Amino acid sequence: MFKPQIINSMKNYSASKFASDFVAGIIVGIVALPLAIAFGVASGVTAAAGIFTAIIAGFCISAFGGSTVQIGGPTGAFTVIVYGIFAKYGMSGLATATVLAGILLILLGVFKMGGLVKFIPYTIVTGFTAGIAVTIAGGQIGNFFGLSIGISEANPVKILGETYTKMPGDFLPKMIAFGKYFSTIDWYSFIMAASSLAFLFIWNRFIKKIPGSLIVIIVTTVLSVILAKHGLKTATIGAIPASLPKPSLPDFGIKTITELFPTAVSIAVLAAIESLLSAAVADGMTGDKHDSDTELIGQGIANIVSPLFGGIPATGAIARTATNIKNGGRTPVAGIIHALTLLIILLFAGKYASLIPMAALAAVLVNVAWNMAGFPAINALLKGQKSDICVFTVTFLITVFVDLTVAIEVGLGFAAFFFIKKMIDLSEVQNNRETLTGGITSNRDMPEEKLDIPEGAIVYEIDGPLFFGTVRKFEVAVENAGIAYKVLILRMRNTIYLDAGGIKALEQAKAACDRKGITIILSGIHTQPYMLCEKTGMADKLGRENICANITDAIKRAKTILK
Repeated sequence: MFKPQIINSMKNYSASKFASDFVAGIIVGIVALPLAIAFGVASGVTAAAGIFTAIIAGFCISAFGGSTVQIGGPTGAFTVIVYGIFAKYGMSGLATATVLAGILLILLGVFKMGGLVKFIPYTIVTGFTAGIAVTIAGGQIGNFFGLSIGISEANPVKILGETYTKMPGDFLPKMIAFGKYFSTIDWYSFIMAASSLAFLFIWNRFIKKIPGSLIVIIVTTVLSVILAKHGLKTATIGAIPASLPKPSLPDFGIKTITELFPTAVSIAVLAAIESLLSAAVADGMTGDKHDSDTELIGQGIANIVSPLFGGIPATGAIARTATNIKNGGRTPVAGIIHALTLLIILLFAGKYASLIPMAALAAVLVNVAWNMAGFPAINALLKGQKSDICVFTVTFLITVFVDLTVAIEVGLGFAAFFFIKKMIDLSEVQNNRETLTGGITSNRDMPEEKLDIPEGAIVYEIDGPLFFGTVRKFEVAVENAGIAYKVLILRMRNTIYLDAGGIKALEQAKAACDRKGITIILSGIHTQPYMLCEKTGMADKLGRENICANITDAIKRAKTILK
C-alpha cells in the first residue's frame, strides 16, 4: 500500500521534533535558493522556473515520498536534458515530457520496481554523473567570461554544417560557438566570476555550516548594484515574478506524446536513480530505511505537479538532503518547511533576486559541477579493471557529446557484454578423471572424495552457469570425449543456472553421443537446471534414471550401464 513516510512520522511527533525540523527547514530553504535559481538558468529556462520547481516539487517529495529526510528540487543532473528539450520543444514540450516522466515514476513505484534501479552499475552512474558535470561547467563558459553571443534569427551562425538561429544545445556546437565569440569577453564579468569561484573553493574547504553559494550571491549582488552606479555593468538573471503562476495543462496530443516519450523515459530513469541514491545516502546518515517504491511514487507526483506551475523536472538532492540532516531535520516536515521558506522568499524578496549577476551564478554552477564530478570515485575506478574503465569512458563520452539517454543504454549494453564475458571466463568444463582419483582438485585446493571411476566412463565437471556464452566450451569438451568411452558423466554441482542455449547444447551433446553409442549421465543437478530440463522434455530425452543426485549414484549408474 502507498503510505508516505510523513504518516509514520506524525505518530509520535512532538514540539521538540517540530522545533528541530523548523530550524533545519529554514536553513535548507535558504541554501536551496541560489541552487534553484542557478539550475533554472543552466537549464535554459528561467531562474523563476527553478524556484517554482523547488517550491512545488520540494513540497510534494516531502509530503508523498518514502524517505523521512529527503529534500527535493531541481538538480544539476537534469540541466543537460532540460536544456535540450526546451531548445527543441519549448516550455510546453518540456512540461509534457516531465508529466509523462512523473507517470512513469508512479508506475515504477506501483509495480514495485524501486529495487531494480539499484542494479544499474556503479560505473555507469559515475560515468554519466561526470559527463553531466562537464556539460554543466562547459555550458557556463559564456556567463563566466561575460561573452556576447550574437546568434539570432537575424544573425544565424553555421556550425559543423548546421545553421543555428539560437545558442546550440549540444555540447560540441556550443563549445565552437563560445570559441567564435570569445573575443567579446567582458573582463569585469570574468573577474567577478573567477573571484567568486576562488572564494567558493576556499570557503567550502574551511566552513561547512553556512553555504558559500549564498554568501557569493548576496555579496556579488550588492557589489553589482553599487558598481553599476559607477558605469560597471554585468548581465543579471532578470525579473522574477512575486508569486506562483496559475496552473495550466501541457499538450497531451498523440503526436507530442509519441515524440517526447523517449525523453520522458530518460527523465524518469534519471529521477529514479538520483532520488534513490540520495535516499540511500540519507539512510546511512540517519540509520533509518527509506521505502524505495513509495519514494518513486512521491517523485512521480512531484514531477506531474511541478510543470503545471511552470516548473521543470525534479528529484532528491543529495547535498540539500545532507544539509537537512546535519541541521537536525528528521521528518518530512523539514522538507515542507523548506518549500514554504522558498515561497515566502519568492513573495517578499523576489524582486531583489532579479539583480543577481549571471557571472556569480556561473561560478556557483562551476563549483557544483566540480563537486558533482566525483574525482575520488573516478580515480579509484581508473585503478580497477579494464572493463570498468571502458564502461565508464564510453558512458562519459556519450553523455557529453551525444545524449544522456543513449549513454545509459550503451553503458548498460557494454556492462552486460563484459559481465557475460566474465562469466564465460570463469566458467569451465574440465575432465575430472585425474582430479577425482588424485584426491585434490586443482581448481579448489580442497580434499575430494576418492571415487572408483570404471573403465569406459569419463567425468566432466561444468564449473559455472551453462548458458549461451559458455556453450562452446561445453561442445568442445563433448567432442574431445572420443569414442573410447561409453558413459559421459556431466558433474553439475557448481552449475546453478541453465538457459535455452544450455538446453540446446545438451540436446546437441545427446545427439552426438547417440551417434557414438555414449550414454550421458547428469550428476548433482540443481533445482533451476532440473526444472528447466523437466519443462523442455530434456529429462525424458536423457532418461530420468540417468539424472543422479550425486557423483556416487552417477558412478553406480555408469557401472550398471557398462555391465
